[in-house]
Amino acid sequence: MPNFDLQDLYAFIALCEHGSFRYAAEAICISQSALSRRIEKLESSLGVRLFDRTTRSVTLTLTGRTFAPRARHLLSDFEDALNGISERTAFSSGMVTVACIPSAAYYFMPRVIARFRTQFKKIRIRLIDTSAGNVYTAVHNKQADFGLSFLSSGEADLTFLPLADETYQVICPPAHPIAQRDSLTWQAFFNADYIWLNKSSGNRHLLDRALGEIARRRAPVCETQHVTTMMGMVEAGLGIAAVPSMALPDSGHPLLVRKPLTEPVVKRQVGLIKRAGTALSPVAAELEKTIIGLFHP
Repeated sequence: MPNFDLQDLYAFIALCEHGSFRYAAEAICISQSALSRRIEKLESSLGVRLFDRTTRSVTLTLTGRTFAPRARHLLSDFEDALNGISERTAFSSGMVTVACIPSAAYYFMPRVIARFRTQFKKIRIRLIDTSAGNVYTAVHNKQADFGLSFLSSGEADLTFLPLADETYQVICPPAHPIAQRDSLTWQAFFNADYIWLNKSSGNRHLLDRALGEIARRRAPVCETQHVTTMMGMVEAGLGIAAVPSMALPDSGHPLLVRKPLTEPVVKRQVGLIKRAGTALSPVAAELEKTIIGLFHP
């Protein structure tokens, strides 16, 4: 029965690839003498010479050339088995933290989490529902594995993966006169009693840039920081509001009616924010796939 171990095989493959005891030893972080002992042990165990050695070169023998692909295959199978164990362990417990804008957290993320939990019931999800700028900050500071937002921060260490362009729509109670219209212009919107977002909101900055002078008309009935709070004001009958389509359920809101806003049609681009050059953990990568799958079924 051959008496060698995996470290001897790794030493053999390193010497195959580098053709030098010095460089092979450096590649696997051991001394040249330790590498030589491992090769001698492997050859002794197999009862064959694997390398022809001279003062200037190290080359595989015919037997060594035959053995090399089999050794690589054996190591590859071993590493695949270890990876499989690691992934099963990772999916058996753990937590993923996602920073998310509130307009996506209210209706969209519950759908994401429900779908994710059909496969990974033991994984906990921590949701940081915060403003668009804070989503970037949370990802940048490693408080979140990744984020879902709509602003581009310009941070060199963050990447933005676009997922969808969504439009802004007007919402109102079913009894409101606007509920009977097919659409509403922004000028008509600002001539009605409306709820608006305050200047700390990322949506407010986006709308101010897109609408320009159109938005500088009548003062709003009330200003809020988050879209979800604004929706509560509309439900209470205080006025109408403009919200991104993601803030509403696909099946229709039980208390509100939505209509397209036109002249102009304003869109925002929603996407995933991640740290550049950093791979997600296996469970975070699966949650990312679930989010992408809901945008692109």
